[in-house]
Order: sequence, then structure tokens, then C-alpha cells
Amino acid sequence: MSSITSSESAKAVVRRNTEEVQGRGNFDVFEQLFADNFIDHTPQPGTTPDKAGVRKLYTYLRAAFPDFHAEIHWQLADGDRVTTYKTYHGTHEGPFLGVAPTHRKIHFETVDVMRVQHGKITDHWGVGNLLSLMQQIGGWTQLAEGLRGADDSTISSLHAR
Repeated sequence: MSSITSSESAKAVVRRNTEEVQGRGNFDVFEQLFADNFIDHTPQPGTTPDKAGVRKLYTYLRAAFPDFHAEIHWQLADGDRVTTYKTYHGTHEGPFLGVAPTHRKIHFETVDVMRVQHGKITDHWGVGNLLSLMQQIGGWTQLAEGLRGADDSTISSLHAR
């Protein structure tokens, strides 16, 4: 298989995960796409860095945001690695990171890199703008105006009081 065909196939696997598993909650497809020895190199808090941890994360996100779906802006493939820049959208209908449902529409950006070998996702690295998400659902508020420009030690001492 040529590297172009291989890269396009890898992009299709990642796109299928984004659309069918994350976007529609089809966990039968999840089982088809993720390798049993999958490793998440950037796991989210409360999850394990393996296939079970990602399944838990996806299930948790879909419970908190039942209409969770992504808009893929672009994908680039280099061999067996696929980088995807996307914006997730949803409505906050279930508890999320300690925040009760707000029924607010949310969106946040992510960049993910997934390795695809033999048609299966074997590795993941990613960053998501969770601060933006938490601000949208009221789980994070900006520091008081008087603290802007304060150094970390000043803020830490205020939290210790």
C-alpha cells in the first residue's frame, strides 16, 4: 500500500471514530476501531490510559452532552499518524466535572493525534480547550480584577487562607 493510500485510510479511521463513536455514541464501532493494546498518552483525569479509559471518557461526555458532536476543520496524515483539528459542540444536559446541568450550548476546540496501525487506533495524544468549556458552563470564573497580574505565590497564599 502506498503511503498516500495508507495515510488516507488512517484519516478515514479517525474520522469514523469522530463521527460515529463520539458523535453518535456507536460503541460497536468503537470496539472495531480501537486496538486492544491502545495507549492514551494524554489521558483525562479520572480515566486510565487504555482502551477502557477512552471508552469511559466517551461515555461520560455523551452523558453530559447527549448531542455531542464534532466539526472537523482539517486533518493531516503523516504515515500512520493523523492530526485532527476540530470543534466539539453539545448541550450541557448531565453533570460534568462537578458542574450540574446548565442546558447551555457549548463548543470547544481540540487537536488530536492518533496513530492507526492495521486499521486500528493504537495511540492518542491530544489537547482540548477545557478551560473554555468550563467557563461556558459556569465551572470556572475569572480571578477578581484586583488579582490580575499577581504572581502565583500571591494567588496560592490567598487560596490557603
